[in-house]
Amino acid sequence: MKKKNNILYIFIALLLLVNGYYYVVPYFTNSNKNLELVAHEASINSNDLIDSFLISEAKTNELYSGKIIEVSGFVKEVTFLNNRNTVILYSQHKTSGVICDIHPSQIEKVKNLKEHQKIVVKGICKGFLKDVILLNCYIDLKLNE
Repeated sequence: MKKKNNILYIFIALLLLVNGYYYVVPYFTNSNKNLELVAHEASINSNDLIDSFLISEAKTNELYSGKIIEVSGFVKEVTFLNNRNTVILYSQHKTSGVICDIHPSQIEKVKNLKEHQKIVVKGICKGFLKDVILLNCYIDLKLNE
């Protein structure tokens, strides 16, 4: 009886360790990665990205989720709420856009952005809710001039 309990406890501990590693470690990797000098894995404009998610979210998640992508589009809105610098890119769909959470080192570039300005951002695609979410974004002004 005691041996069965020990095996059960070892199995539960092993299960907790594997789950902890699987769910916790990804939060600490890639979170503050400097993307400015890293090559992007895909390049797409904001309209095509949103169209792709609306047509097949599962397939598009396989292509882009968790990867560094470069997105071009036009600035719809710039916000500075809760110590977060966010740029929202227009889309041909009124209810969707691309939300770009900008890296803190890019604050000066964000302050100079104007509505309807064409920009290119590079960030980690996290998926699609009502909008496409890009994290840790960098703005490449050379491409925008």
